[in-house]
Amino acid sequence: MPEKHRPTRKISIGSLQIGGDSPLAVQSMAATQTQNLEATARQIEVLEQAGADVIRIAVDSDADVAALQTLREKFPNAVLSVDLQENYKLAPKVAPLVNKVRYNPGHLFHLEKDKSIREKVEFIIDAARAHGCAIRIGVNCGSIDPDYKEKYKDDLVEGMVRCAVDHCQILDELKFENYCVSLKDSDSTKVIDANRRFAKERPDVPLHLGVTEAGLPPEGIIKTRIAFEQLISAGIGDTIRVSLTLPNEEKGQEIDVGREIIKDIEEGRFRSVPENFLDGLNIIACPSCSRVENDKFVELAQEVRKITAYAEKHRLTIAIMGCRVNGPGETDDADLGLWCGPSRVNLKKGTETLGSYSYDDILTQLKKELDLIIASGAG
Repeated sequence: MPEKHRPTRKISIGSLQIGGDSPLAVQSMAATQTQNLEATARQIEVLEQAGADVIRIAVDSDADVAALQTLREKFPNAVLSVDLQENYKLAPKVAPLVNKVRYNPGHLFHLEKDKSIREKVEFIIDAARAHGCAIRIGVNCGSIDPDYKEKYKDDLVEGMVRCAVDHCQILDELKFENYCVSLKDSDSTKVIDANRRFAKERPDVPLHLGVTEAGLPPEGIIKTRIAFEQLISAGIGDTIRVSLTLPNEEKGQEIDVGREIIKDIEEGRFRSVPENFLDGLNIIACPSCSRVENDKFVELAQEVRKITAYAEKHRLTIAIMGCRVNGPGETDDADLGLWCGPSRVNLKKGTETLGSYSYDDILTQLKKELDLIIASGAG
């Protein structure tokens, strides 16, 4: 069956158009420290060779901006998106260098707490407008704006949707139309639910789809496929990212998998999901990005899967996050969570912090805690 018509308006990301009858765009993100110019340039090369329509890079400091400028000079024709992280004040510095700026509403409260959220959004929009940039309003399950998290604590999906809708209204009032929205979660069903709700209310706004922290292949591909098949076949989604935990040289696989999923949907090939696929052990792992402070993170995620294989029939979630920005919040809902720093890995049980361990010791400690949970009868 062909994908259904997408009713969204078209927006421009540099030379790329998304929305309406434009082809679905496939994008990814550099998984390296932005200031590591050699590694980040190689990431851009890998993703360009794989056919990425958009490549996202993170910035959080003036040094990152300087690195971004060097990268732009090296790749003048690449369609680049920038992730502002927690530092919205960098918007005027990065806007001349990229084609799209992504901001997370949940991170805007960190700086200049005396200013309103609307003032901060207007600051970003002014920079984007001055340099012809598109905007992505990126709402993430692990970093929901605290006000929405509290108000909608019984339905966090609705909190994500309401936050996205409210930010769309701010951009509309500022007469800025060149924007899209993303609503991401590590749970495929929540991604489906959030995007359906949003699309029903704002069918005009282009959507960027993704299952955040989908994890290692093949499980991460299956989780992503579940969401994309349900949404794209219903005409929801204008650009996608497959977030997989992969070695840097293999990041192009995100693009390959994304195009394969789109082609299958367009040609009516829907892959069946294994029976009870999400009923057992669920390992969530972020796809790595420039926030990751130790490259051992990807290897650690792979080792976690190996040493926990014996618990595959237990209905438990283990989350492995690569940074201190999203790591603490995005492990809160897991039975056991690991978020990685430069030399230590923080271990959590739900929202409780159990301790900080070296990369050499964390697996032993994780297995101990997993055995305790299983012995208690949970999962």
